[in-house]
Amino acid sequence: MADEQKHTEDIDDFEDGSPVNLFDRIRLSQPENFSMKKIPGEVSPKADCAAIILAGGLGRRLNDGSKNHKKISKQLLKMSGKPVLTWSMDSFDAVPEIGAIIVVCPEEQFQEYIETVVDPFAFQTPIVMAPAGDTRQESAFHGLDMVPEKFDYVMIHDGARPLVPPTVIKHIYSVLKGNPDIDGAVCAHPCIDTLKVVEDGKIVGTPDRSAFWLAQTPQIFKRETYTEAHRAALSDGFVGSDDASLIERIGGNVKVVEGKRNNIKLTVPEDYLILASVLQALNLEHGSEYDL
Repeated sequence: MADEQKHTEDIDDFEDGSPVNLFDRIRLSQPENFSMKKIPGEVSPKADCAAIILAGGLGRRLNDGSKNHKKISKQLLKMSGKPVLTWSMDSFDAVPEIGAIIVVCPEEQFQEYIETVVDPFAFQTPIVMAPAGDTRQESAFHGLDMVPEKFDYVMIHDGARPLVPPTVIKHIYSVLKGNPDIDGAVCAHPCIDTLKVVEDGKIVGTPDRSAFWLAQTPQIFKRETYTEAHRAALSDGFVGSDDASLIERIGGNVKVVEGKRNNIKLTVPEDYLILASVLQALNLEHGSEYDL
């Protein structure tokens, strides 16, 4: 990548000129000697999107019933020779429009994540470590606060979804960039199972499934709109079930983009078996470079 420039500038802070920046609440909660870990890399000068990869979950449902009393960070579990999180990061690293990767993980595990997920592998994109919050939404706040203002777009991804291919990342990016009238785009796929509405164990309805889609990540948004949505949610005490819901509640226009059904999230033990089998099959067929 000889024609690409080294990304060495400092990560910018948000400066909206308001008397009280809502993001200051997050900054002030950090120790005085706290500093973000930045890992230099190379990036295309045309890159205008930052990826925030959420990797703060302990995998409580994955650990339920385990005889091992030590909780396992599911993003560090290995599949086909790589940690789950590394597989996700690899796909974003392969997309030239991505100019920075912000990994949001437990602060006390920064060094472990760097040594396990980053250092053994050759990443080209600059990587920033940011501390996870108490909730997914708070973790996204922390990641967003690390995005330099020069980036026009932010893409959010669950670090526990290792099967996202670069083609999907490129496609959802192109959908947003090519449609100035929308504020974001979400990977999802149509529901194919019959849905039931249940109250106290009793079925009370069967909705038309044609109107339902199962949301995934990545999800991509205009950075300014996403920032506004987070500030509004923080001010109002709103907690959404995904990032798009924050945009929706302030009247934003979010488009759905059909993703891959096998882009599943590692949540329960059964998921690990499925993901590991798929990755092993892909490695046998294509080697370490794969496209789904």
